[in-house]
Amino acid sequence: MSQRLRARDLAFLAEESARTPLHNATVEIFDPAGSGFDYQRLVALIGDRISFVPRYRQRVQAVPGRLANPVWVDDPHFDLGFHVRRSALPRPGSMEQLRELVARIVSRPLDRHRPLWEVYFVEGLADGLVAVLSKSHQALVDGIETVDLGQVLLDVGSEQRILGNDEWRPPARPTPTALVVSAVRESVQRPGTVLDTLRSNAGSAKRAAEAAAGRAGEITNALTNRRPPETPISGELSQQRRFVAVRTDLAAYRKVRRAHGGTVNDVILATITGGLRGWLMTRAESLAGLRKIKAVVPVSVIDEELEATSLGSQIAAHLVSLPVGEPSAVVRLHQVSYSFQAHKETGRAVAANRLAGIAGFAPATFHAIGSRVAADELRRGAQISITNVPGPQSSLYAAGARMLETYPVHPLTRDHALAIGVTSYDGAVYYGITADRDLLPDADVFGQCLTEALDELLDTAAGGRPRAPRGRKK
Repeated sequence: MSQRLRARDLAFLAEESARTPLHNATVEIFDPAGSGFDYQRLVALIGDRISFVPRYRQRVQAVPGRLANPVWVDDPHFDLGFHVRRSALPRPGSMEQLRELVARIVSRPLDRHRPLWEVYFVEGLADGLVAVLSKSHQALVDGIETVDLGQVLLDVGSEQRILGNDEWRPPARPTPTALVVSAVRESVQRPGTVLDTLRSNAGSAKRAAEAAAGRAGEITNALTNRRPPETPISGELSQQRRFVAVRTDLAAYRKVRRAHGGTVNDVILATITGGLRGWLMTRAESLAGLRKIKAVVPVSVIDEELEATSLGSQIAAHLVSLPVGEPSAVVRLHQVSYSFQAHKETGRAVAANRLAGIAGFAPATFHAIGSRVAADELRRGAQISITNVPGPQSSLYAAGARMLETYPVHPLTRDHALAIGVTSYDGAVYYGITADRDLLPDADVFGQCLTEALDELLDTAAGGRPRAPRGRKK
């Protein structure tokens, strides 16, 4: 039987617009040396593993008359070649060129008439490297029924496991009459379905009214030459994005932690705070009126017995005030660390090494769920979302090719021009910065300020600097 969309998933579809495409993405860079990893091998790998994420072969089907929430149905015209695409950079492709390609791809909404995901195999990077960009809609990955496709594509060893194609055959597309009959039957058997439908329809009407009111307000402001107050990281979004990738050394964060206490997560957030402060100062922004930036940081509260597929109900939003007005790097670190103390004292906080050690855990799933959790707090007044995911500290492989780097690409929500994802993996910490192309034309400067903020923290720690992590040279 087809599964009905939950009200939360339906809300993500209703809130999406050309200016706010709501999909999460991940950019991974691989060294295919000796593995034969190419586009055809990627298609074969996904074809072999997609049966573990059946939602990736389903599309959203509306119910006539909106008698019930839409349902997930198998796409009778599912075409793996449509979803797995081939692209290339002019050789030898640089990281800057890859970033520009990623920005253009993530700016485009997904096709609602097909399963809500795409994967791009990007050739032409310098040194014979390749990149894989995957994007999945927020309504698709909930961490309970469905995990991110990246969860099943990566192996812990260079020997590829052949799991076997399930020889899937799509059933016939349900007719409008069948959808109506199913909705009526479900309403009788499960009265709660009627309440869910009413809530969803009311929510859709409310969002439509809010959107109309927002457009009316924009017109009024334009006619009267008045604009609502904006912060440097907020404003009316364009339809285009910028993407900035920053790689740093995990040993540097551990060194700062040993010197000043706290956790690696605290040091990462202090680095982001210092980066924001430095970036705002390069823009000649007055910090007198912007002493703090309210950030939503999803945190894991999962129990030891639960598996990664239960992450969707085990991640909570945590609000942190980033002290960008504080000139001392050490004081910023202690203030950020103190803000997490209450969460640690609940006893439900999960240590990074435990989370990264969960069998089959892939950072992409946590990032997808984290952005879902953050969306609610962003509507309530949070200014920026930051999702930090501790990944495995050993190499992962796709069809025998070693993954060198991994960068999360988070969506932007209405009026929020900046989002940050962080993944630690195999001795390094990777920042993926998504920014509005028009509002933040200097997003790459923020990336530079992040590394300077980490250097500032390192200068406060005793001893020499740690060596660079293994992986691709920059």
